[in-house]
Amino acid sequence: MNYEVEICFMRNTTHDPNFSIEKRCFSFAVSIVKYALLIKAERHYEIASQVIRSGTSIGANMREATNGYSKADFIYKLGIAQKEAAETIYWLEIMQEIRIGHEEDELIKEATQIFKIIKTISLNTKKNNSNS
Repeated sequence: MNYEVEICFMRNTTHDPNFSIEKRCFSFAVSIVKYALLIKAERHYEIASQVIRSGTSIGANMREATNGYSKADFIYKLGIAQKEAAETIYWLEIMQEIRIGHEEDELIKEATQIFKIIKTISLNTKKNNSNS
């Protein structure tokens, strides 16, 4: 099977200042779902399900964070999103190691960038919160 997946986030959006982290997470989730569906077609159901759960949870938690009730709630949801990004990287690295697919490198790069952005937002928010 051809594992060519349209990597939505590769459409020069990472350099667009109007492309928010929430939109970036959404595009990443779409790419993960498309990729996982191809992996499921090869009967790798369990690992595909794992990467779908963690990969789509990043954006869901970012959306919850932006709609949080308080700064503490915002920080908490960012922490969950960050953990889900780390978990997604873990599953993609396993897939890469056992050579299930061919798109893991780009997905790992994007998940790592998202992880770093969320971590920076979280650290800056905590720092600004402690200065208030």
